Amino acid sequence: MATNTSTTLRGAGALLLATAALLGGCQKDDPSEAGPAERAGRKVDQAAAKAGSELSQVRENAGQQMSEAARDTSQKLDRAAETAGEKLDRATETAGRKIDSAATTAGHKLNEASEAAGRKLEQAGEKMQEKAQEREAGSTPAK
Repeated sequence: MATNTSTTLRGAGALLLATAALLGGCQKDDPSEAGPAERAGRKVDQAAAKAGSELSQVRENAGQQMSEAARDTSQKLDRAAETAGEKLDRATETAGRKIDSAATTAGHKLNEASEAAGRKLEQAGEKMQEKAQEREAGSTPAK
């Protein structure tokens, strides 16, 4: 048992010396000088700050690009609406001219039909008068 205890104590002592040696390597020789862990921490901090700055720049650029895209889209929509309005105006004018032309043509045809009906009515009236005169001439006693 003495052997086991002394082996354990020697192993623990060796472990303690190894740990002290490792930790001693991390210690600063000069308190004003940064140790390896502190230097690594500073590099991590610098990398994080740089990444944050770059991310902010990317976000700002993306925001500007989105604003420009929105402005361009708005201008394109305005031009499309203007073009559509112009086409609608031209279509309305064309439709108006066609309606006016159709109304004029219909008016002329109505006038022609009315005149034809009037002529036929006059002819019918004249024929009625002729037949009435013939009846009167045939029914009057000879004197």
